[in-house]
Amino acid sequence: MASDSALAPAPALAHPGDSGVVIGEDGLARPAWAGTDPLLREYYDTEWGMPVRDERGLYERISLEAFQAGLSWATILRKRPAFRAAFDDFDPDRVAGYGDTDVERLMADAGIVRNRAKILAAVANARATVRLREHGGLPDFVWGFKPLDTPRPRTFAEIPTSSPASQALSKALRAQGFAFVGPITMHALMEAIGIIDTHLLDSHRRGSSGVWPE
Repeated sequence: MASDSALAPAPALAHPGDSGVVIGEDGLARPAWAGTDPLLREYYDTEWGMPVRDERGLYERISLEAFQAGLSWATILRKRPAFRAAFDDFDPDRVAGYGDTDVERLMADAGIVRNRAKILAAVANARATVRLREHGGLPDFVWGFKPLDTPRPRTFAEIPTSSPASQALSKALRAQGFAFVGPITMHALMEAIGIIDTHLLDSHRRGSSGVWPE
C-alpha cells in the first residue's frame, strides 16, 4: 500500500502539533487514511506493517500491490476475498500452472481487477516464486533487502515513496523474472510487510512490528 497518505477524508479531530495523525473515537492516533473507513482502520490496526515471512503471504502481497497500481488500497482490500478465490488462495504452485483458459477466466471475473497485464504478471510472479526455492526462497530473498535503518516520519511529507533498498529489491526481482515490481511498488511492499516502519511517530502502531524499535 502507498505510504501513510490520505486515502479517506480525515476525521475532525486532528492531533495537536499537526503531526498528520487523527484521533479516533477510541482515543487512538492513526494516519488520516486509516481514520474513517472501518475496513482500512482494521487493516491498519492489525495487519499493515506487521512482518510477513511466509512464501504464500509474500506472493499474495506482491500480487495485490501490483493490482493496486493506479487504484486505491481500499478497492483492493474490498476485493481481496474475491482475489483469493480467483487465484486459489495465492498458492504459487497452483497459479504457476495457469494457462490461457485461466487467464480468460480471470478476465471474466468481475470480483477482481480485470487487467490482463496484471493478471499475466501474477502468473509470471508465481512461476518466479517457485523457481526461487532453488535459491533460498522468496521470503529470504525479499527480507535480504532490509535496510540498516528505517524512516522515522513525524508528518506525511517526511514519508518517502521510494528508497535505495526498494530500488535494489525491484532490480533484483526483475532479474528473477518478476513483473510489476517497480521501486515505488516495492517500497509500499516493504512498508506493508514490516521490512521498514513508516508509521508516523505519533501513531499508536509505531514500533508494533517488533522489527524496529520505536
